[in-house]
Amino acid sequence: MAAAVERRNERLSARVSPRDKDLIETAARLRGISVTDFLKTTATDAAHRVIRESEMFTLAERSRKIFVETLLNPPKPYPAAIAAAKRLQPS
Repeated sequence: MAAAVERRNERLSARVSPRDKDLIETAARLRGISVTDFLKTTATDAAHRVIRESEMFTLAERSRKIFVETLLNPPKPYPAAIAAAKRLQPS
């Protein structure tokens, strides 16, 4: 089954120095792709990485808060957990 092709109808533009333009063109040529494809893949890869790092930080912060809250205010054990602990106690 063929993959769906996403239409490219949005435009981005940027002004760069001649030195940066030469650098980008050289890198695209070394990869064997167009400057447009080079910029698209490089920018989207960087965007994914930034978003992933931000999400990991947010999740880590949320997890830390939940962990500390649970330590400070532990939940009451369920009756089944109490019964299991009693069964494991040495006689």
